[in-house]
Amino acid sequence: MTNLTIALDMMGGDIGPPVTIEAAVHAVTEFPHLHLILCGDPQLLSDGLAKYPQAPSSQLQIEATEQTVGMDERPSAALRSKTKSSMRRALELVETGQADACVSAGNTGALLAMAYYVLKTLPGIDRPALISSLPTISHRKVYLLDLGANVNCDSEILFQYAVMGSVLAQEVEGIERPRVALLNVGEEQIKGNDQVKHTAQILSSVPSINYIGYIEGNDIFTDKADVVVTDGFVGNIALKACEGLGKLIFTEVKRVSGKNLLTRIMARMALPILKKIYARVNPDQYNGASLIGLRGIVVKSHGNASSEAFLYAIKEAMQEVTRQVPSKIKHKIETLLMERP
Repeated sequence: MTNLTIALDMMGGDIGPPVTIEAAVHAVTEFPHLHLILCGDPQLLSDGLAKYPQAPSSQLQIEATEQTVGMDERPSAALRSKTKSSMRRALELVETGQADACVSAGNTGALLAMAYYVLKTLPGIDRPALISSLPTISHRKVYLLDLGANVNCDSEILFQYAVMGSVLAQEVEGIERPRVALLNVGEEQIKGNDQVKHTAQILSSVPSINYIGYIEGNDIFTDKADVVVTDGFVGNIALKACEGLGKLIFTEVKRVSGKNLLTRIMARMALPILKKIYARVNPDQYNGASLIGLRGIVVKSHGNASSEAFLYAIKEAMQEVTRQVPSKIKHKIETLLMERP
């Protein structure tokens, strides 16, 4: 693929340019067809790029901006007052067609508000959703949405999430008929609240969606489904709980392995196995939640992401551009509107 252009919010995240510049340099070095527009403070970006004289400068373009959206800034305030920020400019470049996608590690709420305002949603989509992939025991990925874009969702919104998640899994992972499930408090049909039950009825009536029923939280990683749908309140808590459990496990392994001479010897013997396990579940390679349902591609990186993790977010955006995800979602929604009873 040629002429693939991605706009980066270089000032976003807990660390900012030191992380985003290194990731950008690695990206253009790895992909000769990639062009990056670096939105941010021109002096900071120029000084940062000077540390990488080997970087192909023809693939890196600095877009000067005057403002930065703070990580603790209120979304409504950022939307009103940060019209000249690096985040806003990166989204505007997508809206005008100068960039194929936007990647930001900045304030999640502000990014959601700005993206919704600048790019608008696709026809047939009421609200965008945050979606990300997670590892499973079978080495496949499972997509979970919504991760916090909308904490209150009715059954129609959840149905739209199911459609968008199915399209993303199909196009990015190459799954012919992604298995779509609803996250619930039990697998029995009598369980769940009214919005979940009604969503299940809608999905069951649409043959082109491979709906397999309810799954519980402990089955997210068991490869029972390719797409797991829930509202943003539950989805965000589930994701953060998983991240916290991962940190607990690795902290405990480190603590126990250094307890005495015997455990240190055993830990050294088990090191190759532990490295393989960590390589499978390393959160860096799952960094990059897509804000789907918009008229453009927006990928949200973790605010505390390393340069390697931010690079994965750039790669996620590249995949979605290559597979033309927004247009596929638009086509699927239009088809289902005619198919639904």
